[in-house]
Amino acid sequence: MILGDRDLKYYLEKKWILVDPLTEDSVRENGIDMRVGGEIARFKKVDKPFEEGMNPDEFFIREKGDEFIIWPNEHVLMVTEEYLRLPPDVMAFVNMRSSFARLGLLVPPTIVDAGFEGQLTIEVMGSGFPIKLRKGTRFLHLIFAKTLTPVENPYKGKYQGQKGVTTPKFTK
Repeated sequence: MILGDRDLKYYLEKKWILVDPLTEDSVRENGIDMRVGGEIARFKKVDKPFEEGMNPDEFFIREKGDEFIIWPNEHVLMVTEEYLRLPPDVMAFVNMRSSFARLGLLVPPTIVDAGFEGQLTIEVMGSGFPIKLRKGTRFLHLIFAKTLTPVENPYKGKYQGQKGVTTPKFTK
């Protein structure tokens, strides 16, 4: 079941879902909009292949600021301004807001697992022309779905509690 605006407002009021900060225009008809955070990680152009066991941070350039340009066909990791906490019976689908999607920005299929808590780090793929994004701009839309029963194993993975852009983590 997809949670509509009334459901979302109720879940937020009861603190079953946390979105912090939550602005008045964030709750939409069938989801919640998330804003551009103040950090980005750009994929470095390197010739050496990544192999498990290497430090993924060597393949990224981190930037902090109030605005970021996504260059044509560039892949970047962006963080949301909001910190999110989901209960064990709610998950979310992540989509690019349609206005940015119509400009050619893409987000690969991404799911926020039931029980997740933290800022979202999202891969964004650039358009055919540069696009400037400013901190605080609504750029993602989360669609929340309630599971029939709480999941047996709420998310407790390696990205739980993340803040800022989080590069890939590999466990042995």
